Amino acid sequence: MDLQQFFESTAGQLVSLGTIFLILALIFVFSGKDKKMNVKSLSLSAVLIALAFVINNFIPKIPMPQGGSATLFSMFFIFLVGYTLGPKVGIMAGMAFGMLDLLINPYAVYPLQILMDYPLAFGMLGLGGFFSKKKNGLILGYLTGISGRFMVSFLSGVFFFGQYAPEGYNGITWSFVYNITYIGLEGLMTVVVLWIPAVKNAVDRMAKTYKA
Repeated sequence: MDLQQFFESTAGQLVSLGTIFLILALIFVFSGKDKKMNVKSLSLSAVLIALAFVINNFIPKIPMPQGGSATLFSMFFIFLVGYTLGPKVGIMAGMAFGMLDLLINPYAVYPLQILMDYPLAFGMLGLGGFFSKKKNGLILGYLTGISGRFMVSFLSGVFFFGQYAPEGYNGITWSFVYNITYIGLEGLMTVVVLWIPAVKNAVDRMAKTYKA
């Protein structure tokens, strides 16, 4: 049985599901020593992961001519976990979302490719949490998060799928074009929305509420 068949099988789905629950348990444990805060962190993480999942799977996407498709702000909700609860929780939430994506939409060729394309790539979105207390941290944090995701996906494309590059491209240029189109478009749309003062203020108020 190859990796694709395994992750499409019941056993593979149970492994993915078990990993998701383990990561969520770690979010609860490592959110702090205050059990009330732990519950708040787990609850918010679960809600935002669920929102990202619904948008990623049930809302029409914008297909790109080179392949891939941009969703309507799904990455933002994973970034928002880190921005609100800190990078440690944000990275774990991104990893949980990545495993959920693997559970629903598996594309498994190599073990390291699975690690990079799913938990690691989406976990990078949590890096935006390092900017939550900085001036213009919402925009800077989001750009940092999606840049991290792009870099991991780009490297995965170079290492594992470069040989499938169409004529006129090599592995590096094709992976760059493929990933920058859909990640870049979604990032651009999200940044435009986040520059709206009412949106920015609403996000910052929510973040302060959960940090309180």
